[in-house]
Order: sequence, then structure tokens, then C-alpha cells
Amino acid sequence: MTTPATRSFADIRQALLDRQELALVDVREEASFAQAHPLFAVNIPLSKLELEVFSRIPRRDTAVTLYDDGEGLAQVALQRLQTLGYSDVKLLDGGLQGWRTAGGELFIDVNVPSKAFGELVEHHRATPSLAAEEVKRLLDSNADVVVLDARRYDEYQTMSIPGGISVPGAELVLRARELAPDPATRIIVNCAGRTRSIIGTQSLVNAGLPNPINALRNGTIGWLLAGQTLDHGQNRRFAAVSEETRETASADARKVADRASVKRASRADLQRWQAEASRTTYLFDVRTPEEFAKGHLPGARSTPGGQLVQETDHFASVRGARIALLDDDGVRANMSASWLAQLGWDVSVIDDLDAADFSEQGDWDAPFPRPPQVEAISVETLTHWQTQVNVAVLDFTASANYVKQHIPGAWWTLRADLKQALGRLPAADRYVLTCGSSRLARFAVADLEALTDKPVFLLEGGTASWIKAGLPLEHGESRLASPRIDRYRRPYEGTDAPREAMQAYLDWEFGLVEQLGRDGTHGFYVI
Repeated sequence: MTTPATRSFADIRQALLDRQELALVDVREEASFAQAHPLFAVNIPLSKLELEVFSRIPRRDTAVTLYDDGEGLAQVALQRLQTLGYSDVKLLDGGLQGWRTAGGELFIDVNVPSKAFGELVEHHRATPSLAAEEVKRLLDSNADVVVLDARRYDEYQTMSIPGGISVPGAELVLRARELAPDPATRIIVNCAGRTRSIIGTQSLVNAGLPNPINALRNGTIGWLLAGQTLDHGQNRRFAAVSEETRETASADARKVADRASVKRASRADLQRWQAEASRTTYLFDVRTPEEFAKGHLPGARSTPGGQLVQETDHFASVRGARIALLDDDGVRANMSASWLAQLGWDVSVIDDLDAADFSEQGDWDAPFPRPPQVEAISVETLTHWQTQVNVAVLDFTASANYVKQHIPGAWWTLRADLKQALGRLPAADRYVLTCGSSRLARFAVADLEALTDKPVFLLEGGTASWIKAGLPLEHGESRLASPRIDRYRRPYEGTDAPREAMQAYLDWEFGLVEQLGRDGTHGFYVI
């Protein structure tokens, strides 16, 4: 067996400084990735590589560098990517330890480029903020104040500042004028931690809104650490805005984008870019998912602008690629582009679209490889087998989905951990694999067949078909055949994180500017 080609820390660093296209991919599970990784590494776990890689690394001859921390996952990932047609895949010399030994800076947590950039923005612009105690005093005294929550709507519903309204980040400049029409009304922008409240607040400042504007310092974490109570299950959302407001916001956003040197592009430019074989172009629609579903440009991906700025590494996993943004009003695209440009991206806004261009309907569906042909069984067959033969059901869904509900008797299993997981399972005469839809489980069939001499089947339609049939479900961590490392538990999620973990998270964010300086590859600037 030939030794795989490698790229060194020095190779990657120079490519970053030269703004070359590259994908530095950590193929471990997210919880492991969050413990230590290079600044511009992206996490595409081996467990779900086939389902994610085509959208995240669309050009097959991209320079892809894979690594793990000695688990042997990167070698498997390399072979899978080569099978999928990727022609320039190499391993990171020495893996994660090689990066560390070469003097490379390592970061913890997830979406680090965006979080570090947020701290840099506050550092340079002294983004105005108020402590949780001050905000609560304002609310308790019925002061003229409106609280706008810049997170996704589902995050807002989980927990929110009392009285807060859901206005995800890219919507702020478009909506804030109508939510605070009196210039004397104080606008307070919050998220769960720091980044989205800093970026949201600075967006409104940059756009020139006349109101006093503040970030809620340290977000809902700061609110909880101050001993204050959050609301749950709220549904206050922004409403449609007038044409006059839209035009004003559009002009403001365009000025901000121009200050950030955002490029302008036409539909013809986009078509030319998409035909280029030597450059990656991402096309993102930054409106709300509901607007996208009603009508969008063919080939665009739905990436609401606030989340795109927060999770750029997840959506655009090729550093140095071109990003094209679009909307139907110029506000969301220009504001999102202003931040991506400052984050060092080559970003353009498509300017000349009209209503007829938004011709495709429905949700975005990720491209993925042709699914392998496997033998599938129905829910009815599985229920029969469960009473007649020794059958083991393996569930490859996200562990959080498994805990929420799963087929009785099913074992939760990480695909990349399958060999070890088999050793933790009782003996079975046959195996049935499932996940939410069976899309991921279908790819695991061949993996399991290579490890056992027993017959392996796919549950047609996955656990969704079991639920649709109205059959009983189990809940909780009933049978874990693998460790729950598929998702890093963010200290700012929910309300049950220990105070120590929340404070440690804030302390880490405060240190990011200094860590960016030590790394030296970021290329960020602040207008």
C-alpha cells in the first residue's frame, strides 16, 4: 500500500496567506473537533462525509487536506473522497499533533473564525453594550426600549429575554426602523453569547440608524449569570415592512457594503463564474427560509444571512473561494456581504435579479452521491422480525434525535465508530439499519457488511416511516453503542449549563483577539 501524500503546516499557512483555495478538513466528530483545531479547519465528520461534502466542497479538484488526531479516520476519508472523484486530497503531515508540533495555533469551540472576528469588531469599534443588570432595570422601569433577538427563531423560542422579539441578524437593518420607529427608542440586540449581538448591534450602527443602540453584554449567558430569569416558548416575530422602509434600508445597506468594498455582479457574471472549472463559487440566498421556499434562484442555497456570518466555515468550507449573495431587496445581501468581506472573503452581491428569476420553489436539498443499492425492508417486516428472529436495529441519526425518540430496542451508533460499536452489541442473526430518513443509514450498510457475516438490511423510509405508522417509540439514552460525541454541547445552549462552563466560555471569547494575533493568518479587517 502506497503512503498517502501529505501537506505540511507550512504549506497550509502559506496557502492561507496567499488567499489560495483550500479545504482543511477535520474528520473527527464535532465534540472532538471542538477540543482543538486550526483556525480555518472545517469539521466534516467521517460519519456523514458523503452527505455533506458535495455542498461544502463543490469543486472536485479543490486542494483538500484531511486530518484527525491519530484515530485513523483521515485515511478512510481520503479513500472515500477519491472514490467520489476528488483528485487533490492529501493528509495533514502528522495530523493534529503535527500542526501543534510545528507551532500552529489551536482553537477550541466551533465557528471560531466568526466568533474571533466578532471580538475583533468590538475591540476596534467599541461596539456599545449594556450589562444584563442595566437592561433589566430599563425593562422593569418600562423605559422606551425594544429588545431584538438576533439568533435563529428556534433558538429564540428555546429561551429569550423577557419581551424580546425574534429578528435574526440579517433582518435587523431591514426591520429595526419599524420595530423602533421613534428615534429616541433604545434598541438592545441580544444573542446567546456575544458574537451575534456584537455583529447585530454594529450592523445597525454601521447602517446609520438614529436610535441609541446597545448589545446585551454577554447575551443570555450574561443574563443567567446575573441571576435573572429567561422566557421560554415565545413567538414574537417581526412583521412585513413598508416599501418606504425597505427602500431606506436598501440604500443604507448599499452604503455599508460599498465601505466594505463588496463587489457588484450581474446574473451574467454569476453564470460565467459557475462555468469556471478552476474556481469555487458559492451561491447563497440570505433571505428567510420561508421566503426561499416560496421562490428562489435555481442553484442557490438557503443560508439566512445572520447564520451565514455566524457559521461561514460550515456553509463555505473552501477558504479562498468566491461567495455570491442574493436577496430580493438589497438589504440582507449587502449587509451580510459587508461582514463577509471584512472576514476576508471574495464576496459579490448579484444586483440585477427580478421576480421572474426566483422561479424554483421548495426547500434547499443538499447534493449527495448516488445512493448505493441495498436490500430494504418495510416497517411491517421489521415488526414481524422483532417477534420471530434475533434482529438488531442500529440507528445512525444524530444522538439528540435518538434521545428524543427511537424505535424500541434500537441501538444508537456512530458510523465512524461502527467496528467498536459492534463489540458492545449483543449477538444478532441479522441487522436492520435506520436513521431519520435512512439516507445516512443507506451508506452504512456496506460498512456493516464488511464487518459481519450476517445479513444487513435498510429500513425503508427510516425512523420517519415507523413514526408515520403510529408504532410505539422509546425515549432517552436507552442503548448507546457509541459515545455521544457527534455534537459539541455549546455552553450557551439551553439554561442548564453549569455557571462555570458559561463563564469559561465568555473568558475564552475575550481572549480570541490575542489568539488571532498569534495565529497570524486571518486576513480580517474592520470598517
